[in-house]
Amino acid sequence: MHTTTRSGVYGTPPAELAEAPDSATQFSPLIPGSEKLEDQPEGTLNDMLVLAPPGTVERRYTTALALRALAPGGALTILAPKDKGGSRIAKELMAFGCAVSETSRRHHRICICERPSRLTGIDEALNDGGPRLDEALGLWTWPGVFSWNRLDPGSVLLEQNLPAFSGRGADFGCGIGVLARTILASPKVEHLAMLDIDRRAVEMTARNITDSRAEMRWADVRNGAGLTGLNFVVMNPPFHDGGAEDQSLGQSFIRRATEALRPGGVLWLVANRHLPYEGVLKPLFRRVTLKAEAGGYKIYEAMK
Repeated sequence: MHTTTRSGVYGTPPAELAEAPDSATQFSPLIPGSEKLEDQPEGTLNDMLVLAPPGTVERRYTTALALRALAPGGALTILAPKDKGGSRIAKELMAFGCAVSETSRRHHRICICERPSRLTGIDEALNDGGPRLDEALGLWTWPGVFSWNRLDPGSVLLEQNLPAFSGRGADFGCGIGVLARTILASPKVEHLAMLDIDRRAVEMTARNITDSRAEMRWADVRNGAGLTGLNFVVMNPPFHDGGAEDQSLGQSFIRRATEALRPGGVLWLVANRHLPYEGVLKPLFRRVTLKAEAGGYKIYEAMK
């Protein structure tokens, strides 16, 4: 007998494949304001719909969290594109002790199961997919976060070329705080707002950057940063959305930087060489300078 009627959803599954109830609680770390699935008490959800992440470690972790949150007999629907982990979901669910029915539609695999009374291998999956201190990086990180287990070469090139900033600034798409360490090394920086759409990145940054001048915000930069009068903005803008290249992401970041900067303020950004950002930068900024080019990346400084 279920003592709960709460529904949960993780991500935004295509509505034509699986639709979450209007009352469902959103748990995606990539949708600012969502609840945290890690904090959902065990056995308190009646049903759960998950658009599975593509990374194996992250997907098993999310599946384990979803199963743990369900009441015994509660329904789990989990789907993903076949080429982004969908073909592995059924096997992973069976390893957790679930009896699975699987269907294929529109290049997705859709798996449905009930939470069994006894789950197997959950703790291992939760342990593998949770936060950890990466000794090589010297930073706290979390599987699923951008470049979680390696230094992104674009960020490294940007870091090597950044000047010593002063005044107030922002790091758009701050990740786990790689660039912030360099920015805050300048004693003339008064305040650094660090924004990221990924709650896990923001939580790891809060562990990695303990400088009192830094302020972390879980926010989607595309919706506006809520910042004005800044001396500088630094960014390694994303150019993939759900795995597909989307140049409008970086273009949106650049426009938001213009809004946040004061006249004379500077934007420093790294971009993949093939991305046509000059066309976006030149109408918005007084001066655009290519500062470096290496390893398939370009570094720009743009003055408002």
